[in-house]
Amino acid sequence: MHALEEKIRTEGIVLSDQVLKVDAFLNHQIDPVLMQQIGQEFATRFKDQGITKIITIEASGIAPAVMAGLVLGVPVIFARKYQSLTLKDDLFKAKVYSFTKQTESTIAISKKHLTAQDKALVIDDFLANGQAALGLIDLIKQAEAEVIGVGIVIEKSFQTGRQLLLDKGYRVESLARVASLENGVVRFVEKTA
Repeated sequence: MHALEEKIRTEGIVLSDQVLKVDAFLNHQIDPVLMQQIGQEFATRFKDQGITKIITIEASGIAPAVMAGLVLGVPVIFARKYQSLTLKDDLFKAKVYSFTKQTESTIAISKKHLTAQDKALVIDDFLANGQAALGLIDLIKQAEAEVIGVGIVIEKSFQTGRQLLLDKGYRVESLARVASLENGVVRFVEKTA
């Protein structure tokens, strides 16, 4: 997605050869026009899949997930980090390790929002080692719902997440695939015809 790649080039900050900071438009300050384009792109890529729910994780996946849900006309559920006083009973729960934060969290979704009749699309801001996506997939499987695929805004293709998800049989659609962050420069995976 050209607009997203341009935004990453102009406003992304490479903090190391592993970490890309995009808080100017995605995960602190949000560019709503870009999020609308991202939502449209996800909707286009998954339009004929019969999706009934979009699943994401708080907080950075919410904006792109909501925009995709708006275009597809389906509800968006965001898995909460299990610390809420209002989210206590009848939960699907999973453990997720965060590459960026170097911590493990328990995420949860209320059982009343996700059922075996649902066809769920996972959307998240980043794909690095795949643990957040696998945690969300675990929640969907606990509900006996169908996993339609995984939509990622920015994929770090030099890490193992994409291959891990593909090896498990999941469709992965990433809007920007970063090949490397070496020497402070963002390089994207070259598109094949």
